[in-house]
Amino acid sequence: MNPSTGTGDRLSSFSAHGASETVLVINSGSSSVKYQLVNPIGGEAIASGLIERIGEDDGKITHKFAGNTTRRVQDVPDHGTALRIVLDLFNELGPDLAAADVVAVGHRVVQGGSKFSGPVIIDDQVVEDIRSLIPLAPLHNPGHVRGIEVARALLPDIPHVAIFDTAFFQTLPEAAYTYAIDAELAKEHGIRRYGFHGTSHQYVSGKVSRVLGRKLEDLNQIVLHLGNGASASAIRGGVAVETSMGLTPLEGLVMGTRSGDIDPAIIFHLHRNAGLSIDEIDDVLNKKSGLKGLAGDNDFRGLHDLIEAGNEGAKLALDVYIHRLKKYIGAYHAILGRVDVIVFTAGAGENDDIVRSLTVAGLESLGIAIDPARNNERSREPRIISPDWTSTLVMVVPTNEELAIARQCVAMIDA
Repeated sequence: MNPSTGTGDRLSSFSAHGASETVLVINSGSSSVKYQLVNPIGGEAIASGLIERIGEDDGKITHKFAGNTTRRVQDVPDHGTALRIVLDLFNELGPDLAAADVVAVGHRVVQGGSKFSGPVIIDDQVVEDIRSLIPLAPLHNPGHVRGIEVARALLPDIPHVAIFDTAFFQTLPEAAYTYAIDAELAKEHGIRRYGFHGTSHQYVSGKVSRVLGRKLEDLNQIVLHLGNGASASAIRGGVAVETSMGLTPLEGLVMGTRSGDIDPAIIFHLHRNAGLSIDEIDDVLNKKSGLKGLAGDNDFRGLHDLIEAGNEGAKLALDVYIHRLKKYIGAYHAILGRVDVIVFTAGAGENDDIVRSLTVAGLESLGIAIDPARNNERSREPRIISPDWTSTLVMVVPTNEELAIARQCVAMIDA
């Protein structure tokens, strides 16, 4: 690729720490490709984009660089086409990847099973291992495999690194990851708690240590990743000892469209009495449940508007959401024995002061509280929102999974 006129200047001016040694982070989903060019030293997202509706003739394309956003609609028949479009966008709109000195391509992979406990440089065997885990993540891993294969073919001279959502939770104690079902059946089919959002939980818990100026190994933390997908973790000394998501991202907290914890017999009940197939039940629990199932809206801004208008279903949805969060905080408090920090992160965790306030309300006897003024502050910076008297700090720490992936990539290729 030849540098475009002026691209180098725009790149240098956009990145406060220069463009040296960038990482291209790719997240290939079942029908989308999300990407970001990251400066792992300074932490800036130099450029980013999203290709949606892969496999359809009205694919949506968004590319952002140097304050400019380009949007297009065109046919994107497959992942190969999508990734070629990505490279064409960099070539046409900038920044030029050759000038950006891309040292690695980082691939987010949802399910690493028990095979992967950390990042790994991708070779043919790694691709086959990820492919073998498709039964554990049929909605995610196929897209990852396709994205990795195409990206390796298009960028063959750059190291490709796989970063697994599940890797951080490979430290869970056996008692925490084992389900109480037939042991041989579980072993044969890889049934255990894997946990997800691990890159976010690891990044945020490490960020807390740096912000507070305290050693990570001295801190017990509960991290609440509250996006459309939501998960909680208990982290002792930087090591995960519990997490809410399980074999799949469906277990645990109430989420935007996922049910979280339910009695498993509900599945049998829906099959036998409502006549729903397994696929239909899967669709209900993953896409038509959670806040959307209870209130018809999985965006907290819309939910709060409905509550203000007197919608009882929306109020119940928020009550159920908060109730589940409190249960997990209490359970993880018992597991950790001492909680130094509770951290809110991701969409609602970072931006919704009402959710934070309601989650912590009533926990004063545990030494947990929120200062209203601090909680209402609008900031993109990590901050403490608890009053000075509490024994447990409550913090808001923005997550940055792409930066975490980029830094792990650099650590791998430099090892």
